Amino acid sequence: MLLLPRTAPLDVGIPAQVFAPRHGLDYRMIPCAAQPGLQPGRDGLSFHVEAGLEAVAEADTVIVPGFTDPTGPVEPRVLEALRDAAFRGARIVSICTGAFALAAAGLLDGRRATTHWLQAATLAEKYPKVIVDGRVLFVDEGQILTSAGVAAGIDLCLHLVRRDHGVQASNAVARVLVAAPYRSGGQSQYVPRTIPEPLGDVFAATREWALRHLEEPLTVTALARHAGVSARTFGRRFVEDTGYTPMQWVLRARVDLARELLERTDLGVDQIAARVGVGTGANLRMHFQRILRTSPSEYRKAFGGNLARPDSRPPAPRSVAWAGLSA
Repeated sequence: MLLLPRTAPLDVGIPAQVFAPRHGLDYRMIPCAAQPGLQPGRDGLSFHVEAGLEAVAEADTVIVPGFTDPTGPVEPRVLEALRDAAFRGARIVSICTGAFALAAAGLLDGRRATTHWLQAATLAEKYPKVIVDGRVLFVDEGQILTSAGVAAGIDLCLHLVRRDHGVQASNAVARVLVAAPYRSGGQSQYVPRTIPEPLGDVFAATREWALRHLEEPLTVTALARHAGVSARTFGRRFVEDTGYTPMQWVLRARVDLARELLERTDLGVDQIAARVGVGTGANLRMHFQRILRTSPSEYRKAFGGNLARPDSRPPAPRSVAWAGLSA
């Protein structure tokens, strides 16, 4: 994790918590900075960092937390270190305004990216080659990932755990952190409304209800009936709140449950398909290919039993450098 001057403390704390060794996953977190030593943070906090940019040169993942003045200059050697890391294939991640450093290094050119909604217009104006989406929680472009402001970093970091170790591991970390186990990247980070309405709480209850009834033939009408609103109102508000139509969200929830069942059970693909409400194994394979770009069997091979094989040798630690930005 690369810390630059005036880094946001919460943006530092989130990855430190998610990738902590106590979760039993193969991460080794290395805070670093352009110049080791005391790094001024934001909001009256500072950080003592022992590692320099050599940590970026060795990391599998480089995380750049947000910082106070994203439109200000970033040290050329920091930008060069980020470019070199990306060139050799390291995963590059930003939280909040950390996206400005990635953009300054040219890593976001031609890519979708996000940042805090208050800074999205500034990012788009300063770096016109970046396809900025200031509405979503995070954007996964494969090697390059960006998240919205502050708490959205939790969603992105849990998404990384899900990519590396599967749903079961991600959910286990989320439980320890008392965090939501899954908020999709397409969910809105900020939805302005002129008149506050109580629908959000109702819809949250409906989503929770839907997760308990995924094996049933859920429809927009049934969801709207549970929420106590018309199907038209439900569909419109649901898209505003989550970034997905109700049925898109239900399908992704079903795929997510299927992933968990593939990880922790020996049920067949057809059995899992029936249990999660997609009907047949052929349907499940189709949805896996479209959403995850893999098959259920390949997913099980990669993640099945990862957390509960006492006879297996743990994988080599996956190093993560924290790149914190200065203002």
